[in-house]
Amino acid sequence: MMKKIFAIAVACVLGMGLTAVCQDAVPKPTKKRTEQKQQVPYSKKDRAATLATQSSAGPDTPVAAPEQKTESVDQDKSAALVKANKTVVLDATYTPAKAKASGAFIVISKKDLNLRVYDGNKQLLAHFPCCLSKNKGNKQRRGDMKTPESPEGKPFKITAIQDASTWRHDFKDGRGSIKAYGNWFLRLLTPGHSGIGIHGSTNNENSVPGRASEGCIRLRDQDIITLKQKFAYVGMSVIIKSETQGLYTWEK
Repeated sequence: MMKKIFAIAVACVLGMGLTAVCQDAVPKPTKKRTEQKQQVPYSKKDRAATLATQSSAGPDTPVAAPEQKTESVDQDKSAALVKANKTVVLDATYTPAKAKASGAFIVISKKDLNLRVYDGNKQLLAHFPCCLSKNKGNKQRRGDMKTPESPEGKPFKITAIQDASTWRHDFKDGRGSIKAYGNWFLRLLTPGHSGIGIHGSTNNENSVPGRASEGCIRLRDQDIITLKQKFAYVGMSVIIKSETQGLYTWEK
């Protein structure tokens, strides 16, 4: 009699164990839940701005916070600001889609420490001061602290626009691992070299304009947001001039 009771008890325990294993292995079905939408003030203007930001981003591109207002600068003021190497946006109505349709491209000057955006007709759209590599000359190898220069007639290309808002870097200067890239990293295809891009300068904004990077192109944090929201697109051509190259004839 005792053997029979013991056998029944063992069977029950084993049965419960097997049931538990099966329940852990199969996800439990979730019940659909109806939630009331929270009513928040949201103007038509805000909605239009959000939709514009979403439509300008590609399917693999993170959508940033609502766009900050950028105003166009008239021609009279722009010439003086460009000469002083200040941020200038000549047409604030631009979007990446419009920039792509017009064949817009970027020109970076090592000599003058600036990044310019031109449309397909070589008309200036924007001008930003920038920071380039600590060491002068064309990049030869990883770790040489030089910014690569694009060969004549063969511009680099933007291959990805990445959310860099949480990225960190240790510059080996005693500050440890810190945020250093701003909101966006525009990754460049630079044959023979990797890891080069255009990004912000979080915790290093005083380096712009200047020569302090490890090879990338730094903009001020607000300027990288403007560049991304107004002009940058995957496939965009990027010309990086040599150290002594001045303005092209059509830039003057």
